[in-house]
Amino acid sequence: MKGWNGKILRVDLSKGTSKITTYTEDIAKRFIGGRGLAVKLLWDELPQGADPLGPENMLIFAAGPYTAYTVPNSGKMVVAAKSPLTGGYGDGNLGTRAAVNMRKCGLDAVVVTGKSEKPVYISVVDDKVEILDATHLWGKDSYVTEDWLLEKHGKATGVLIIGQSGENLCNIATVVAQKGRAGGRPGMGAVMGSKHLKALIFNGKRDIPAAHPEELKKLGKEGFDKIPKFDAFPYWKKVGTMQAADMMQTASALPTRNFSEGQFEHIDNVNGDAVHAATVTQRGCPNCNMICGNTIIDSEGIESELDYENVTMLGPNIGVGDLAQVGTLNRICDELGLDTIGAGSCIGFAMECAEKGLVDMDLKFGDFEGAKKLLYEMADMKGHGALFGKGTRAAAKELGGEAPDYAIHVKGLEVSAYDCHYCPGMALSFGTSPIGAHHKDAWVISWEISSGIRGEYGPEKADKVIEFQRIRGGLFETIVSCRFPWIELGYPLEDYPKYFEAATGVKMSLDDMWKMGDRVYALIRAFWAREYGEEWSRKMDYPPVRWFKHPLPKGPLEGKHLDEAKYDKLLTSYYDKRGWDDRGIPTKATLKELDLAEEAEELAKYVKVS
Repeated sequence: MKGWNGKILRVDLSKGTSKITTYTEDIAKRFIGGRGLAVKLLWDELPQGADPLGPENMLIFAAGPYTAYTVPNSGKMVVAAKSPLTGGYGDGNLGTRAAVNMRKCGLDAVVVTGKSEKPVYISVVDDKVEILDATHLWGKDSYVTEDWLLEKHGKATGVLIIGQSGENLCNIATVVAQKGRAGGRPGMGAVMGSKHLKALIFNGKRDIPAAHPEELKKLGKEGFDKIPKFDAFPYWKKVGTMQAADMMQTASALPTRNFSEGQFEHIDNVNGDAVHAATVTQRGCPNCNMICGNTIIDSEGIESELDYENVTMLGPNIGVGDLAQVGTLNRICDELGLDTIGAGSCIGFAMECAEKGLVDMDLKFGDFEGAKKLLYEMADMKGHGALFGKGTRAAAKELGGEAPDYAIHVKGLEVSAYDCHYCPGMALSFGTSPIGAHHKDAWVISWEISSGIRGEYGPEKADKVIEFQRIRGGLFETIVSCRFPWIELGYPLEDYPKYFEAATGVKMSLDDMWKMGDRVYALIRAFWAREYGEEWSRKMDYPPVRWFKHPLPKGPLEGKHLDEAKYDKLLTSYYDKRGWDDRGIPTKATLKELDLAEEAEELAKYVKVS
């Protein structure tokens, strides 16, 4: 194969062994890479009912046939496993030198199973694989760990690390890299910690064979040249993702005080202009010329890399309106390896529960010091952190009473930074995200707000969610590439099949890519259904209770909330268009049409398949 290396490194930490395996050209063409390869491996090899924090769970780092070539935004990889936070399929992507270097070691993926008796890290240098002692790094934060690894192995080394939260099996722990890059919101850091795996490092120097290298080089140069010429580029360069803050504020969709309100009175302190004014440096992923990370000096005098999600969830959502303090909370999350979205949601939930007397805590909205303390407690899984570090769904269930009304999640994964009291299309996007409530698969809220049909529940909203899922969660999560050039600047989608063909020699139209994306989504949904069995229901695809029961209390949309009956009808429309039954499980006919007939037979062992 060209484009694909066709090789997977498998490390069994229980046995202390490693080996290289190959995968077929058929798998490569049907699932491409990244998320597609990851879910296929989990489906084929992970026993149903496996403990997410047990040694048999598979921690997968997967690149795609786009990764590491000199083409725009190709420095990304996917990390996946069965999620300890949700109990279903979990993944995330992150931009990192590790993605590039892993591919230059001749690999498309690394699969880690088992559990080491002592803390270790995995070193991959070209063909040489070693499992090295990390006892002296255990208990250290991700920044200290990265500094040590780069000092020992060289500044060009690609690193993937967990902080203390992953070590202590906090369900919102992520995998982190490069002091600000993170991925794997559904507890991928906890899976890594459960294996006593502190880090992976990659140093590779191989060329990755391409089917048409000169054409790929030409296309890459043209792509890099296009990006700065888009009209939206100068403003993007100024504020990056922070441009969403004022948009959501104006639209009453800014998460404020645990998603109870849609606007924040101190927005001018934490919006794009505020971040731009405070920016001291900018950071990006490998092979990127539209970098998105704006770094400020936080309230403790340390650099902190910000974007919209972490500013909003650790700012307005917990009532903190001081940007330097938000920066401190964000940087602490990065050091500890905590998901900033999940952490902001758990803190906001804890604050509301404390104010309502549902938990005995001296904590209220706007309490910066209390939030900071809770971050450390969650990372250590001690004190109140032992409860809230489990995630909002588990914490709400333990608290009981009305607490579940204030837990803002879908399937256990905390909602990212968009309030959907009056955005049924985006609510559907959160409800049907393949990993739980995440925006990355179908960020339809901008279209919905500007469409003139914001409060409507028509089938065109299901169409738009599916369209975006095919592009964002199908195409970009499998080849693997950043979606920002397309969604933020208008970079043409038609270029990606050209890159793909130049790399692999395989001609695929965008329609072919959409079918591949549907295949990946169907298999991910089958994985969820297999793990939940007869407990699975369409209610799993419902957004948070709050958006139905608690109307917005003030602002231009005062009194607005989702209509449950209309949402349910919209969900049915989505299922029908996907070819899924009324529980949201792909039918046998759909699975067969997507070349998943064998998977349909396997799924039928665990749940009724129509």
